[in-house]
Amino acid sequence: MILLWGVAGDAPFDDVRNALSTLGADVQVHDQRLNAACDVQLSCAPNRGRLRGTVTYDCSTQPAISLDEVRAVYVRPYSTQEVCRASSSSPGTPSYERAMRSDLALLTWADLGDALVVNRPAAMAANGSKPFQLAMIATHGFAVPDTLITTDADEVRAFWAQHERLIYKSVSGVRSIVSQLGATHVDRLDDVASGPTQFQQYVPGVDVRVHVIGSSTFATEAISDADDYRYASRQGADVELEPYLLPGDVADRCVSMVRGMGLTVGGVDLRRTSDDQWYCFEVNPSPAFSYYERNTGQPIALAIAEELHNADRGHCHASSTCLTSDYSTKGSAS
Repeated sequence: MILLWGVAGDAPFDDVRNALSTLGADVQVHDQRLNAACDVQLSCAPNRGRLRGTVTYDCSTQPAISLDEVRAVYVRPYSTQEVCRASSSSPGTPSYERAMRSDLALLTWADLGDALVVNRPAAMAANGSKPFQLAMIATHGFAVPDTLITTDADEVRAFWAQHERLIYKSVSGVRSIVSQLGATHVDRLDDVASGPTQFQQYVPGVDVRVHVIGSSTFATEAISDADDYRYASRQGADVELEPYLLPGDVADRCVSMVRGMGLTVGGVDLRRTSDDQWYCFEVNPSPAFSYYERNTGQPIALAIAEELHNADRGHCHASSTCLTSDYSTKGSAS
């Protein structure tokens, strides 16, 4: 059985669910919004026995889930606070506390259970510290931008003078809009004293997002004048997404890096410079791939569904067949 854990209406969650349906997979869904009306019971036999568990619901129409029967799970929950806020449940209330217990129990099971987990929470945790993840990325053969994290405005000014062009973004895993420093920021630099801020040298080049699923890669070139193409419209800019044929050695490095981070699926943010150097900025362990799939036609959800389905049927998790070449039509394979 395959378990989907997330929120219905979330595009990647729904896309994987629909793809599994086309494969005729045996699927059960745990909608995180039901956390305040469910109980998760876990048990483990002595001497490192298998972690066992069940999920039961107050509503008799919602079937219980035997975690013992789950052989693959797609993990895409929101924060407990965010989900509870949507249902007007605040911290300290019984419903919030119950939802929190359910989430914590499922996180424990997802980390320690026997199933293929896409992706295990412990492996995804590295994304919570961008500097830590950047150090991991550097060990896999990619260039990384020179980075400064500071609360000292004078250090920012010196770093700016050194590199001439800088961007700033979140230090944590919280999504932020990547922006360039400009004249409007000069008078606000002292604000960094209120909290560590991450600055990086600006690397000119072409953005390529690579979705790694098992041993397969799906590369997309993003053509835009915006600092952050994901938010191009906010800057009055356009963005064009096109399938991209990734050089074989770069694809291999992406697969090796994602696997080395303990992930089955990852969204790798690359930039190719004019002298054909490849920079990697980060690896998203829970990528919102639907945006890319809808613009390129690449079957990313289906590839994730096949990984889950193969694991459920006892097949190898990482297929040796790379689907990328069928959908990547631009670039050089040299």
